[in-house]
Amino acid sequence: MTLEIAAISKSYGGTEVLKSVSLFAEDGEFLALLGPSGSGKTTLLRVIAGLETADAGSVRFHTEDLLAKPVRQRGIGFVFQHYALFRHMTAAQNIAFGMRSKPSALRPHEQQIRARVSELLQLVQLDGLGKRYPSQLSGGQRQRVALARALAIEPSILLLDEPFGALDAKVRRELRRWLRDLHERTGLTTIFVTHDQEEALELADRVALLRDGGLEQVGTPEELYHDPASAFVFDFLGDSIRLPCVVDGGIAIIAGAGVPIVGARPDRDGPATAYMRPDALTVTVGQGAGIPARVRNVLLAGPDARIDCALEEGGALEVRIDHESAAKLSPRDLVKLLPRTVRVWA
Repeated sequence: MTLEIAAISKSYGGTEVLKSVSLFAEDGEFLALLGPSGSGKTTLLRVIAGLETADAGSVRFHTEDLLAKPVRQRGIGFVFQHYALFRHMTAAQNIAFGMRSKPSALRPHEQQIRARVSELLQLVQLDGLGKRYPSQLSGGQRQRVALARALAIEPSILLLDEPFGALDAKVRRELRRWLRDLHERTGLTTIFVTHDQEEALELADRVALLRDGGLEQVGTPEELYHDPASAFVFDFLGDSIRLPCVVDGGIAIIAGAGVPIVGARPDRDGPATAYMRPDALTVTVGQGAGIPARVRNVLLAGPDARIDCALEEGGALEVRIDHESAAKLSPRDLVKLLPRTVRVWA
């Protein structure tokens, strides 16, 4: 492994923000730190960068102790959410800043700096915009300048702290594709902090999901989505529906119908909560097994139709089905909702 994070702990004023977090990243891997606000993901990133001091634990890169090194000697490029560009400098000057700030013995010649800036402007697809100031660039362009500045010092590790958080949804999607392509070209070990599960699942080779300062689950996007280790992981990685059930021998009994439980099964039978995705329920009109409900609205926009249903026993839920089936439904129809499979955690 390239980067090894071992038992990192950090507290602020008696509040434990990181609880003995251990994690690794392979050489050239794109690792996402995912979690809600307050989960500790940004604090962990700042500890790696040297912007925060850990109370305990170690961070090693190719066996070297990073925490024992000054920030400038860690070989780390850091990109912040709000760009942190110098407003009085052009894009080219911002990119060159790190190189020109090196001690004279390590500083490249001015011709080398200009060549490197030109190369990076091309890499981040801003060729020809080097003379513009940040105020003359769009949000997406500013973030590309920030990335180019981080790459200018030729880092061994690239750290990204919610770099797209200040951008609108369309620009975020465009930059996600661009960043993944940039990562493929540079091959840098990259750690990316985000609270957006779609962003993490699309970009990362592996995802580390944090909760309340600890690791909830680490794995590939497919592993976390299709084999979640807990109800928290299932809830966080997509829309979910919860329904009361009774577990009986590996089957969840919901509204009198037996529904198969997928994944890990609870140790004991009895009352429990069943979890499912909105597209994992069958909607039928008329008699039959399932949860009685009344259609409130049929929404046909998007790849899947969404059926807003009011449950007879109280509450509401939204089911996703194909357009052909949805076209046969109308508001106020009485229907039965039957999950095809569910997950149940003890």
